[in-house]
Amino acid sequence: MMIASLPLDQILWLVGILVVAGFATGILAGLFGIGGGAIVVPVLYEVFGAIGVPDALRMHLAVGSALAIIMPTALRSFFAHRSRTKINTEVLRQWVVPLVVGVLAGTALAAVSPDRVLQLAFVVFATLMSIRLLFARESWILADQLPGPWPMRAYGVFIGVIASLVGISGGGIAVAILSLYRVPIHTAIATSSGLGALIAVPGVIGYVLGGWPHLAELPPLSLGFISIPGAVLVGSIAVLAAPLGAKLAHRFTKRQLEVGFGVYLALMGLRFLVALITG
Repeated sequence: MMIASLPLDQILWLVGILVVAGFATGILAGLFGIGGGAIVVPVLYEVFGAIGVPDALRMHLAVGSALAIIMPTALRSFFAHRSRTKINTEVLRQWVVPLVVGVLAGTALAAVSPDRVLQLAFVVFATLMSIRLLFARESWILADQLPGPWPMRAYGVFIGVIASLVGISGGGIAVAILSLYRVPIHTAIATSSGLGALIAVPGVIGYVLGGWPHLAELPPLSLGFISIPGAVLVGSIAVLAAPLGAKLAHRFTKRQLEVGFGVYLALMGLRFLVALITG
């Protein structure tokens, strides 16, 4: 079953879900300096299941589509933050090449990995991040300043691999890493918002190529593992909502932002853990 065989009311219901997801994605992108992939991936996963995408492919399609959504959303969030907060451009400069290397490695791994491997990667990412954010203490630091070039490059590769496996901008991981070196939370969020496009562009290319052999099993208007209708609908709404999230970020304290982001990640991780256990 694909979308053409669904009744009109169910199609409208699915479109409505994507609209809400787009708005939430934009708010979260601006609020936490992320691309929004962590909320989009679970939503797209459910929508693709409802329209009959094979279970073996729908996580790949959800992750690839999320990376396509991240590009415009992350850029809008980055420029919104740049007008309000000082961004650490040196961090972005050090991470450019390592991020791309990590993304290419991650997309190559994703192309040959079963659906459950991507789900497990998402669960591990969300669980570790939520623990770090919800139970963080001031003593949880590695140093009072950022490390040298090689450790920073290693962080960049790590962020790129994880981001391309689970369909995120890498902003959440980057915020956690920067916070371990006493980078102020608002500066960390603003700086991390700049990672989205660096990760999404090579990630999208990788998922297009990886999904090309499966086009016959994918929904209409899919470009490899990218759903064009899903990406356009969610992405356009998210871009409009991102500046609102950036404004909200400056109305909350550091701890409020950490707890909010931590709860959100815990819920997303729980969702996929349930899918792994019951699937």
